[in-house]
Amino acid sequence: MSGALTVLLADDHHLVRRGFRRLLEDDPDITVVGEASDGDEAVRLAAELTPRVVVMDCAMPRTSGIVATRRILDAQPDVAVLILSMHTEPTLVSQTLAAGARGYVLKNAIDLDLASAVKRVAAGETVLDPAIVPAVPLKGDRQHGLSPRELEVLQLICQGHSNRTIAQRLDLSVNTVSVHRANIMSRLGVHKTAELVAYALRQGLVGPL
Repeated sequence: MSGALTVLLADDHHLVRRGFRRLLEDDPDITVVGEASDGDEAVRLAAELTPRVVVMDCAMPRTSGIVATRRILDAQPDVAVLILSMHTEPTLVSQTLAAGARGYVLKNAIDLDLASAVKRVAAGETVLDPAIVPAVPLKGDRQHGLSPRELEVLQLICQGHSNRTIAQRLDLSVNTVSVHRANIMSRLGVHKTAELVAYALRQGLVGPL
C-alpha cells in the first residue's frame, strides 16, 4: 500500500472521536482524513474523501451505522468499514456483517488496538472482538436477521414515517414497503408498531430517533 492508510472517523461524540483520532495518528502509517458526527455525514464524507477505512460507531443519529455502512459500500465497495460499538448482541453483530462491515470491535475493550484493527480490515481481514466471536454466526446464518434494505425501512418506521413517506424516501412502491414491514414484524416476532419500535431500540437495530 503506497502512502498513508486514510481513515474516516464516524461517531456522534466529539470526545470519543478525539480519543480515537489520537490512537490512530500515533501510528505513522495512518492518517485520519475526516470526522463525521452522524450517519448521513459519514456517507457524504466517505464519498468526498474516499478513505481506505471508515471507523463507524454502530449507534449513530439520523442514520444508523449499519445503514450508513450499506450506503457507503453500495457506492464504494472497496472501502473497508470497521464498526465500533458498546453492544455485544449477536443480532446486531450479524446485521453489521450482513451490511458489509469487515470488522466489529467493542469500544470498551481493555486491549483495544484500534490501529491494528484498521490495518487488518484494510488488508481484507475480518476482525471480530474476542468477546463476541462465540455468539456470532460466521457461516451466513441470518434466519433471525434483517436485510440491509429492511434495516433502512425499520429505521424510518421507528422515526414515525408512514409507508407512503418511506416509499418516497427510498424510491420504492408503497406495496414493497408494506411487504418489508410485514417481513420485519414476522422475523422479529412482533405484531404492533409500538412493540416493533421498542424491540428495535432495545436490540440496537436502529440509531437514536
